[in-house]
Order: sequence, then C-alpha cells, then structure tokens
Amino acid sequence: MPRRSATMLAATLLLIAMLCASVLPIMKVPYAEMSPGPTYNTLGQQNGKAVISITGRQTYPTTGHLNMTTVQVTSADYQPSLVSVVIGWLRDDVTVVPHDNLYPNHQSEEEAEQQNAEEFASSQDSAKTAALRELGYKIATNVIVDSVIAGSPSQGKLHAGDVIKAVDDTVITEPDQVAEVVSKLKPGQQVVFTVVPDGKPAGDAKKVTITTVKAPDGNRAMVGIQPGTRNILPFTIDIGLQDVGGPSAGLMFSLGIIDKLKPTDITGGKFIAGTGTISDTGQVGPIGGIAMKTIAARNAGAQYFLTPADNCAEAAKDTPGGLTLVKVKTLDSALKALDAIRAGDTSALPSCTR
Repeated sequence: MPRRSATMLAATLLLIAMLCASVLPIMKVPYAEMSPGPTYNTLGQQNGKAVISITGRQTYPTTGHLNMTTVQVTSADYQPSLVSVVIGWLRDDVTVVPHDNLYPNHQSEEEAEQQNAEEFASSQDSAKTAALRELGYKIATNVIVDSVIAGSPSQGKLHAGDVIKAVDDTVITEPDQVAEVVSKLKPGQQVVFTVVPDGKPAGDAKKVTITTVKAPDGNRAMVGIQPGTRNILPFTIDIGLQDVGGPSAGLMFSLGIIDKLKPTDITGGKFIAGTGTISDTGQVGPIGGIAMKTIAARNAGAQYFLTPADNCAEAAKDTPGGLTLVKVKTLDSALKALDAIRAGDTSALPSCTR
C-alpha cells in the first residue's frame, strides 16, 4: 500500500476510534436495567414495625425466614448509555430489557409508581383472603364502587370504596348485576343506588339518585362507575411495608400470615425465600425478573426459593449456588413443600429441574 494511502487509513481508523471513545459513553439507548433488590422477611420487622401484624385472633411465635424478594429497576426517565448496556449484558447480576417492557405506552415514573402501588394493595388483599381460606375461614365479599369515571353523572355522588347494597329494587351481590340493572333503562332515566359510604357502618346506608347518560359505545344507559368486590375479613391483618410495589409478594405474604396463625412453625427455622402472585383462591402466578430475585434471595442467605411453576424454566437456567428452587403452583403446594423442608425430606420437593 502506498505510504499516503496507509497514512490516510491510519488517520481514518484513529478518527473512528476517537469518535467511538467520545460518543459511545454518552449515546443513549432505549433499554432499562434490572438488578437484585432488597428482600424482606414477612415474619420479621421493618423499621421497627412488624411486616405482618394481626389483631383479633391468637398468633403464635415463628422462627426462620419467609422472605419476599424484589427487583431494582432504572426509572422511567432514565436511559442508559450504549456502553452501560453492553456492560450490563456481560454481567450476571444485571438484566437488560427493552425500555417498553417495563414502561409500556410511554408510561411516566409517576404512572408506574401508581400502578405498582395499586397492584401491591390488591395483592395484599388477595394474600389475606387466600391465607384465611386455606386455614378454613369463610370469607364474604361486598360489591363496591371500584372507580368513578371523571365527568360522568356519578362523579361527586358515588365514590371509590362505597359499598353498593342495591340498585333500584335489585339487591346487589355480584358486580355484573349493576350493569344489568342500569342497561335496562333508557339514557336520561334516573336510577337509585343504595350505598354505604366507604369506611362507614352498614347502618349508615343512604340512597343516591343518578340520571343516566348514553354510553359512548351505543344507546344503552350508563352511570359512569366500575364496580368491583372487596373481601370482608373476620379480623384485622395489617401489612406494614413501605416503598415496595407490584403484585409479586402475594405468595410470601400468605405464607407469613399462615405461619403467624398456626401453632406449627411452618419454616422449621429454615431460611426460605420466594415470589409469586396469589389469587383469592390460592393460585400462584408468574412474575418478572425471576433471575434477579433468585440472586437477591441467595445474597440474603436463603437456602430454598419458592418459584412459580411458570417461572421455573427461566430460573433454572442460572440458579445461584447453594439455592434450591422449589416449584409451586398453589398456596397448598407451597405449604406441602414447607412440610417436606421442615421434615428434612428434600427428595419430596417438587423441583424446577425435573
């Protein structure tokens, strides 16, 4: 190669290298990062307050750990540099995912926090219900106003949390009944709701008259509320954990409640962690960030990790050393697994690897 050409090539490569060195560290890319978060023992205390406190029923001493696990994520407003993402891809304790996976539809930080708070509250309600049903308690439900549409005829008259006792002359026992009664009317007709305001005793029921309007999707009548249900517990269970969101602690909350209400120490003193959503009927559902949660659990000292069945394949790909993954599908199966752990019969544990 002629000397002039060689000099030009070397200069070009040097320029490219200099551009890469100056641009790549600041080039932002649409990704987010997940890493292991803190774990919390549902049998213990946080900031001097019991994570689970129960009043109105006898409770029993507990030992061991039933730790719920969390994942730390970068904020909605933060976008890492290309170099940071490449480093994340190379690390075992960081998961890099497209930004929209964590914050779909350009969700803001405030919107994400609100959603996580709502999911966390809902998971607590389901965890309490599932635990008490597992222990043989009968749980009744109320139909409530779940939300009120802004600008609708119900705004200012009905409020989220109000218990709906009747609509006109129909006693309400299921949420779907509300729409069934209202849709039989013509837009412009009045309908009478009998409700108990949120937090008030049943004797404070009142009648609220609302004028219906035409629904946006047709000629049927509507009042602009979304009905839902609220479980009625026979005694008070408080979950005092701050700055945590999402639905994935449901299983561990249920187990913590059961451990406090049963004379049997269900952990046998073992350090057990886990994750998983929980339904009112005790079904365990999958969660996100399972790899980061197993790392968080092992870092905290866990020996066993209760893993939703649908997360098992992913969790088994890179299990931290010294941590046994236990497959669970229901609250009942999780309790049976704890029986085996307590008895030292680990051969009976349902494994994620078989």
